[in-house]
Amino acid sequence: MINRAHMAIGQGQEQPYEAYLFVYFTGEDEGEEQVYFALSQDGMFWKDLNNGQPVLNSSIGEYGVRDPFIIRSSWDQKFYIIATDLRIANGKGWDVAQYSGSRAIIVWESTDLVQWSKERSVEIDLPETGCIWAPESIYDAEAEEHLMFWASMVKQDNGEHKQIIYSSRTKDFKNFTKPENYIERDNHVIDTTIIKEGDTYYRFSKDETTKCITMEQGSSLSRSSFKEMNAPVLNRIFGVEGPAVFKFNDRDEWCLLIDQFAAQKGYLPLLTDDLSSGHFRMLSEDEYDLGDTLKRHGSILNITRAEYDALIKNWGTTEA
Repeated sequence: MINRAHMAIGQGQEQPYEAYLFVYFTGEDEGEEQVYFALSQDGMFWKDLNNGQPVLNSSIGEYGVRDPFIIRSSWDQKFYIIATDLRIANGKGWDVAQYSGSRAIIVWESTDLVQWSKERSVEIDLPETGCIWAPESIYDAEAEEHLMFWASMVKQDNGEHKQIIYSSRTKDFKNFTKPENYIERDNHVIDTTIIKEGDTYYRFSKDETTKCITMEQGSSLSRSSFKEMNAPVLNRIFGVEGPAVFKFNDRDEWCLLIDQFAAQKGYLPLLTDDLSSGHFRMLSEDEYDLGDTLKRHGSILNITRAEYDALIKNWGTTEA
């Protein structure tokens, strides 16, 4: 049986997903805080597009972007990339970025993954916070709108600052509802990503205090729905951030990628055949190859064969 959750509409017909697009940035040197693309046919072995150079560049705001997230919108059949408006290479430093910078998200849109609109800046209506970091989104089919969520630094009543996750809703990534507190914990929390399987949502976030990835499950996207899960492998891995998760096209197995930022090793893939178990298998180095560029906090999109071929034709790469 074909899983229609793994189908795309193309030329009036449903097409199966047969490959993967990786959207990411590479580091903090000049030119590395932009949007890069890589392709894979199996989700494990990747080839960089455009000779390992950026595919999209931001010429507004901070003149750089980090944490790009790509979504295929069920609402209007467009693709959107949303990203943090941030360029550490400008020399202003992390304190400025956290406490008074990155006040907007940068947005690109496309109908085919090849031709992209000029980037636009959308300032989020959250004046009491210091930053808008790592925006991601998931489509809420019941509400017919996108839930977008991100990390912000907030000054508390006691004068201390804390990183929490806010959320807002949108149909077009131009107009957003008033932000709401979405995840707040005793520790700082950033870098949230969500995937749905069946009727259950699985949410991964970075505990910014312990520097590890936590896992939750919920029956809906509402704040109160999620409960923390026990994930033994994740609990033992420190110095990681930027979780990205996707389901393989040809089987009931999922890949969770975690960015080994502390060791500057890029992404580490972890596999599971049951998200509800919280158990992941760590891969040996010969089981995957992430390509030539160091891939930092990004996202994975399941794509069709036609989309894969069009990306190669436009930007060029060897077979992934």
